[in-house]
Amino acid sequence: MQVKEVMTKDVACIEPKTTIAEAAKIMQSRDVGALPVAKKDGLIGIVTDRDICCRAIAQNLDPESATVDEIMSKSVATCFEDQELAEAAHIMEQKQIRRLPVLSRKSKLVGIMTVGDISQHAGRALTGEVEEQITRH
Repeated sequence: MQVKEVMTKDVACIEPKTTIAEAAKIMQSRDVGALPVAKKDGLIGIVTDRDICCRAIAQNLDPESATVDEIMSKSVATCFEDQELAEAAHIMEQKQIRRLPVLSRKSKLVGIMTVGDISQHAGRALTGEVEEQITRH
């Protein structure tokens, strides 16, 4: 099974100068915990609800004026849409992440794969393995 068969395709992507408040509103309205951050030339980061809490709030940033490029993770693990699901799951395990942006071979953002996507489409064994590896310390 390939990643494109299980990934979430309808992904909201934001620009680096999006305010933290606006990013939080998008997360709330779309019921998601992460938003890829991109410029014209491609993916440059990802911002999560945890980034908002642990970086923005902890640093006393004003969510109405501070932007996501101040708090986003810049080193983003990705996979390709035509990769095997097990390979992408292994990346998630190694990086201990719950969300993995999915790119086309032309480096265009085409989706995001989550642990939830894996659990809906793959067997219990793979889902359990990914969860175990992600949550280990």
